[in-house]
Amino acid sequence: MARIIGKELPNIPWQEPDGTEKLPVWRYQGNPIIERFATRNSNSIFNSAVVPYEDGFAGVFRCDSKSISMDIFTGFSKDGIRWEISDEPIVLQGACPEVAQREFRYDPRVCFIEDRYYVTWCNGYSGYPTIGLGYTFDFKSFVQLENAFLPFNRNGVLFPRKIQGKYYMLSRPSDNGHTPFGDIFISESPDLTYWGRHRLVMKTIKGDESAWQSTKIGAGSVPIETDEGWLLIYHGVINTCNGFVYRMGCALLDLEEPWKVKKRTKKYILGPHELYECVGDVPNVVFPCAALTDAATGRIAIYYGCADTVTGLAFTTVDRLLAYMD
Repeated sequence: MARIIGKELPNIPWQEPDGTEKLPVWRYQGNPIIERFATRNSNSIFNSAVVPYEDGFAGVFRCDSKSISMDIFTGFSKDGIRWEISDEPIVLQGACPEVAQREFRYDPRVCFIEDRYYVTWCNGYSGYPTIGLGYTFDFKSFVQLENAFLPFNRNGVLFPRKIQGKYYMLSRPSDNGHTPFGDIFISESPDLTYWGRHRLVMKTIKGDESAWQSTKIGAGSVPIETDEGWLLIYHGVINTCNGFVYRMGCALLDLEEPWKVKKRTKKYILGPHELYECVGDVPNVVFPCAALTDAATGRIAIYYGCADTVTGLAFTTVDRLLAYMD
């Protein structure tokens, strides 16, 4: 039995499997939990991140507007299922003018480290995508730090604690478009400003051995610490005759040297099978950005974007995922 290293979360959203599931991850029967028009001006709400906060949950949500501008918004929930999301985007303070100028913001992740909640997102800088970084204590005021990397980069995901005294972040170097390639790298920092010692973590798998992740891969939720290693839920992409298809997989990384992969799924753990995952602004996408965990039970609740349009919720356990990788 594997063990999650972390806090108990007795109010984690949860629904037992019905016994008919064919994958180690099963969907919430009330999906999607957030519809595309849940705020005053939203065209779609997806690829968003949530964390436990006070007696409920808080999050940072990607809401594309009806003019299809991309920005990030706060949201709060008592049960992790019914959400109230702000109609106004987050105002970021503190950054130097060159970094603070807003161009676009999307696909956030949220990570609690020590005494505050750090937010990473894909940030527009001089027309190029890179990794934006900031923090908040209360999800009301946000401080923006320096961009983490040079363009082009996406899917910046922090580890939830320092490793050997350093911060670590996963990312996927990319290009300026709908990247037709991409592997997962890791970088370390002493202070969240200067990043280096970049190492390759995982590459795509070419051919048909594991074709669902043959075009590109990217980190999804914040890595989950277990007694066997860091459990990483990630997305993988195949390029088909009908375009890209995004699915979900997982890997186990070494605790002290997280660029070393101990094992990894050959088969996907969740794919776009339901109508709300297959039909939308970008069809055939499941895209994980957050995972709540309960150390007492090993339960995991995964929040994921569906067809770049709505937000879904799915469930699994640490034992199911580790066994599936075997």
